Amino acid sequence: MKRDNLTWVGEFILLGLSSDRQTQAGLFVLFAAAYLLTLLGNGLIILLVLLDARLRLPMYFFLCHLSVVDICYTSSGVPQMLVHLVLEKKTISFAQCGSQLFFSLALGGTEFLLLAAMAYDRYVAVCDPLRYAAVMGPKRCTALAAVSWLVGVANSAVETAITMRLPTCGHHVLNHVACETLALLSLACVDITLNQIVIVASSVVVLLVPCGLVSLSYAHIVAAILRIRSTGGRRKAFWTCASHLTVVSMCYGMALVTYVRPQSTASAEQDKLVVLFYAVVTPMLNPLIYSLRNREMKAALSRVLRSSESKQ
Repeated sequence: MKRDNLTWVGEFILLGLSSDRQTQAGLFVLFAAAYLLTLLGNGLIILLVLLDARLRLPMYFFLCHLSVVDICYTSSGVPQMLVHLVLEKKTISFAQCGSQLFFSLALGGTEFLLLAAMAYDRYVAVCDPLRYAAVMGPKRCTALAAVSWLVGVANSAVETAITMRLPTCGHHVLNHVACETLALLSLACVDITLNQIVIVASSVVVLLVPCGLVSLSYAHIVAAILRIRSTGGRRKAFWTCASHLTVVSMCYGMALVTYVRPQSTASAEQDKLVVLFYAVVTPMLNPLIYSLRNREMKAALSRVLRSSESKQ
């Protein structure tokens, strides 16, 4: 495609992680196993929340949304990575590249916002337990989830539109494992100042603001826990937030390190590892963290299993 001597390519070539066939075979097994665990773990959480009435609580409502995000996020990139690990020609069409970029940005932004909503839920549970049911009613929970999805999708639509409009003047080799914003910008043959401004604004909206809200919520939570006199009460309050705090530290920590680091120290290999962390590692670990540290999830699984056995 050409317009005023500017060229848009019809497809991109992804270099991936390695060109060695044995390494690719090992990565295929590793990524396939992680993808399967992600689908099973997050699918189980969604199933338990839907089947067990005792999990019809705000925390599990948000956890169910988080599991949907994790399944969709990993499915937007990992299957294509697996295909490219077994094919010699690692190409992706312009339309597929744009779709992958849109879904990864939308789901990534939604996850950060959902984690902020979950932090608010934990804040109310610890700091205002007597009014918890009234404050975190169905309408407020639905509104928080809806805002998370809408902001994530809107932010992604803007960033994807201004990224995919850039001409590459024939350059079509992406040194990456997926279609990612910075990798695509590196191919552009026109001024990208507007794109850089939008990336900064996007980072503020879906990363820094939610991170600030999470930090504020946990500052109040820590202060409330320190006011509890009994050791048992403190421990119970802490474990109420432990799983969420672990996931928050993992997700926001990697994101902040990525965006705060100097551009001079950035490398294509580091960018690949960041994408793999969010596409493969985080979606797989989230259900493990929540299920292993949550007695209610374990109890719900036992009840569902007993119920299924009694029906046979």
